[in-house]
Amino acid sequence: MRESPIPETGTNALPTDAVRSLASSWWLFLILGVLWILFGMFVLSYNVGSLLALAIFAGVTFIMTGVNQLLAVGRAEGGWRWLYLVGGALSIIAGIIAFVWPGRTLLVLAVLLAWFLVFKGIVDIVTALTNHGRPYWWLGLLLGILELLLGIWAAGYPGRSLFVFVNLVGIYAIFHGFTEVFAAFDLRGLGHRLEDRAARGRLIPDRPAGMPRGEAIDPTGRGWTG
Repeated sequence: MRESPIPETGTNALPTDAVRSLASSWWLFLILGVLWILFGMFVLSYNVGSLLALAIFAGVTFIMTGVNQLLAVGRAEGGWRWLYLVGGALSIIAGIIAFVWPGRTLLVLAVLLAWFLVFKGIVDIVTALTNHGRPYWWLGLLLGILELLLGIWAAGYPGRSLFVFVNLVGIYAIFHGFTEVFAAFDLRGLGHRLEDRAARGRLIPDRPAGMPRGEAIDPTGRGWTG
């Protein structure tokens, strides 16, 4: 009895290869997660360098967003191309302003975030009240109230707006970093499981000629009956 490998054919071969390739890159997610955590901790240190780094991060984000918007102009259909063009140009200009005037940029972003929290809190409260009676509707209500109170408190003074902005960015960066780290180890475990499954299913015994599929193989080799 000889053994032969099973070739991977069909539509399932490509997705499996893609998942295996993604799982082999788990260390990239780990490095990215650690960098996010370090960035969040640095932002929450509240020194001049952390505020400058936050302004630079905002500038890079604006510029990358603007470039993506400009690249999407050619793919836009109908009469909406001008919207992508204008949005991309404004994003790039905002990024340049963040590099030139980092302090003012942070204050403007902090004030905008404060009013965004006010608006989002009102929307979440209204949405929760409209969903009254559904499971966990009160969680949305509590979240909306907290967002509304925090936004009103932050919008009252630019210093408080900057305090809220820095804390939210830092906490989000740390939280996002941990999710990347967890995803990295999940991908690593997935890669090990794929390797184990491939090792178990790579070799199977040959089926004798003329034997219907699904018929058992005689392990003694004394002959085939029935």
